[in-house]
Amino acid sequence: MICIMKSAYSLITPLSERKEKQPERTINQLPSGICRRKALFGLQAQSLAEVTVISKAAAVIVAAGRGERAGQSAEGPKQYRLIGAEAVLARTLRAFTDCPLIGTIAVVIHPDDHALYRRAVPEKHENVILVTGGPTRQESTRLGLLALKDEAPQYVLIHDGVRPFIGQDLLERIIANLTPDNGVLPALAVSDTLKRAAADGMVETTISRTGLFAAQTPQAFPYAPILDAHEKAFAINRTDFTDDAAIAEWQEIAVRIIEGSADNTKLTWAKDIEMADKRLRQDHAVFPDIRTGNGYDVHSFEPGDHVTLCGVKIPHEAKLNGHSDADVALHALTDALLATRGAGDIGTHFPPSDSQWKGAASRIFIEHAAKIVREAGGRIANVDVTLISEAPKIGPHRAAMTQALCDMLGIAADRVSIKATTNEKLGFVGRREGIAAIATATVIYPGEVPE
Repeated sequence: MICIMKSAYSLITPLSERKEKQPERTINQLPSGICRRKALFGLQAQSLAEVTVISKAAAVIVAAGRGERAGQSAEGPKQYRLIGAEAVLARTLRAFTDCPLIGTIAVVIHPDDHALYRRAVPEKHENVILVTGGPTRQESTRLGLLALKDEAPQYVLIHDGVRPFIGQDLLERIIANLTPDNGVLPALAVSDTLKRAAADGMVETTISRTGLFAAQTPQAFPYAPILDAHEKAFAINRTDFTDDAAIAEWQEIAVRIIEGSADNTKLTWAKDIEMADKRLRQDHAVFPDIRTGNGYDVHSFEPGDHVTLCGVKIPHEAKLNGHSDADVALHALTDALLATRGAGDIGTHFPPSDSQWKGAASRIFIEHAAKIVREAGGRIANVDVTLISEAPKIGPHRAAMTQALCDMLGIAADRVSIKATTNEKLGFVGRREGIAAIATATVIYPGEVPE
């Protein structure tokens, strides 16, 4: 027999229909670890009631899947695809890091996705730990729970990484309903008519929707019992559970259903991702995170027969004096790129007091800065270098210098500008005592500018 419904949700029967209802605990009956601070939340079908709030709960965000149903994308599996100029997983994680009631967060990813994760989530969060997942969601969840074992939180929320629209209100209501005796499952009452089909695909009967709910995440539990349940399932190779509430039911852990959120949708198909992106772009104007950095450098001349500019050796009656190869253009551009990340300057990363950089090719410096940008998910949109010099002439070498920068930065020639000007015989440059350079870099980073 096949149960047909329009949305691929798991159906849950309310706990009240299966087990005797758990008595409500008063504030004074709550164990240590629960804050006696009072808050107002809407609970199930009740009117607003005065409840207590857990001081801190841990979380496991499961994001190790391959997302085959969403199709292939150059951005990677669906948790790394962009919606509203931000990766799905980054948006999901932000909802949890923004919640003051949640402490440590274990993000479980596929072993091949570490670079994708760093690009999607360049920010460092002190309370986030990265965990390598397993071949199934169930195994990835178990590994995420195990990663929290040393901390041993009282409660844990387990969430799908591809539910990026989880709201703070729902997180707070889930945590408010947790007790040492029961977990919490956000769910929506089934509204679609359900049909049961025969083997030949013909409708056999209509299923009553009474008492049926579509389960969502995060599903929350007392930590020790749900970890123990996962470990027992692993020990006997039980892998047929469709969600964590099912594992809890198997081990007779009471689970309370509370009203979920229609916004808390799971992105399963390519169309879901497309609609999520459209939704975010319609909700508000997106201000992309475009950053501009500036750099300036100057080097004096000393006896020699060439200068190195943008990595190109140019014959000249003198050379530039410096600890490295004194490529004034690359030094200024290195500072400009580092500025877009607030990552200090060239001296921070390559101090002149360090003898290993004596005579070093400045290509090392610029490629290091570009790596920092890319590891944060940045895309170099444009670089502009202005050389201020009476001599040598830059024009005959501009094409070679442009190509050298393209090779170092991995960008197209139309994103590189190299210009030269004199100082009208004024100052040290006008007296032919050295060369100065001004550089500007424009980089686009993931996400958008905070309001």
